[in-house]
Amino acid sequence: MYLNCLISIGVFALIGWFFSVVTRHYSHVDSMWSLFMALAGLTTALNMPTLSMRAAIALGLVIVWAVRLSAFITWRNWGKEDYRYETIRQNNEPHFWLKSIYIVFGLQALLAWIVAYPVHASIASDRPIYWLDIVATLFVIIGLYWEIIADWQLHRFKANPANQYAVLNTGLWRYSRHPNYFGECLIWWGFALFGVASGSHWSWISPLLMTVLLLKVSGVSLLEQTITSRRPGYAAYIASTNAFVPGLPKSHGAE
Repeated sequence: MYLNCLISIGVFALIGWFFSVVTRHYSHVDSMWSLFMALAGLTTALNMPTLSMRAAIALGLVIVWAVRLSAFITWRNWGKEDYRYETIRQNNEPHFWLKSIYIVFGLQALLAWIVAYPVHASIASDRPIYWLDIVATLFVIIGLYWEIIADWQLHRFKANPANQYAVLNTGLWRYSRHPNYFGECLIWWGFALFGVASGSHWSWISPLLMTVLLLKVSGVSLLEQTITSRRPGYAAYIASTNAFVPGLPKSHGAE
C-alpha cells in the first residue's frame, strides 16, 4: 500500500509538471506539497476494508492541514512566480522545462512520500487507540493553530505598505523568527506519534526529515540568506529572537 501512495503522488506530480510546461510557472508545486501527503492518506484509506478510530482521526487531520495550507499558499502566490524557482530555472538552463520533472516535481514528490509515511502507517493499522493518540492529536492541533495564527499575522503585516522594509516582531513573531515553521514541525511530530502508536517506529524518520528541511534546506536557512539586506532591522531581530523554537526575546532586540 505504501508503494501505491508513491504511485498516486507521482501521477499528481506529473500532472503538475504538465501544467508547468503550459504556463512556464513552477510555484504551484508549493500548493501541491501538502496535497501530496493528503493523497497518500487517502490512497491508504481507499485500500483499507475499514478504518480504525486512529485512522479516521489521522486522515481527517491531514486533510484539514493539507487543504488549508494549499489554499493559503495558492492565494498568497496567485499571479506571481516565487523567486526561488526563478533562481533554479536560471541555474539549470537550457531545457529547464524538461529537467524540472525531476529537479522540482519529482524531488518534492519523493520527499512528500517519505514525510507522509506516519500518515500511511496510522491509517493502515488496526491497533486500538490509546493515550499516545491523544498526545499526537494535541500536537497536530496545537501545530495547526500556531501555523495558522503565524501565517495570518505575517499576511496582515505585509499587507500594510508602511511595513515594506520593517521587521515583524510582534505576536508569535516576537518569540520566534519562523513561528509558522515551528507549527509545521509540531504537526509532523504529532503524525509521527500517531505512527508510533500504530506500531511503526520508522515513523520518526518523517519529522526528523521535515525538521531538517525546515531548518537547513527550504525554510529558515534559505529565507534568511537575503532578508537582512532587504530589511535593515533584521540583523537586530536575529540577535534578539530565536530562529525556530519560541523563547523570550533578549533585551537588545529589534524595536
